[in-house]
Amino acid sequence: QVQLVESGGGLVQAGGSLRLTCVASGRTFSNYPMGWFRQAPGKDREFVAAISASGGFTDYADSVTGRFTVSRDNAKNTVYLQMNSLKPDNTGDYFCAMAGVTDYYTAPRSRRQYVYWGQGTQVTVSS
Repeated sequence: QVQLVESGGGLVQAGGSLRLTCVASGRTFSNYPMGWFRQAPGKDREFVAAISASGGFTDYADSVTGRFTVSRDNAKNTVYLQMNSLKPDNTGDYFCAMAGVTDYYTAPRSRRQYVYWGQGTQVTVSS
C-alpha cells in the first residue's frame, strides 16, 4: 500500500519561508516522478511543482518560479518543496503526489498523471 505523508506546513508572514517534506512508502520511490499541488479554500487543486524520477528535471507553475524549489532524496524516499518569499496567495493545503508511470525524464504538470496523493499540509501566509 502506497503512503505519502506531508509535513512542514504552518503559519508564516509574507516574505517568509517554509520547507515542505513528503515521505513515501510502499512503492519504489526512485522510479516515479513526484509533484506538489496546492488547493486554496473553495478552489480546484492546482499544480505547483514537479520533479522527475531521477531528479534531473523539474517544472514549476509560473507564479512560483524563482521562489520555490522542488528536490528529492531517493535514498530517503523523500521529496521536498522549499518555499521562499511567500505571499498570501500561496495560502492553501499542499499535497504531494506520485505519478502512476515510471518516467526518468519528465516532471508532469497534469493531475491526471498522478495516482497517489498525501493527506495534505496546511500553509497560511499572513500579510
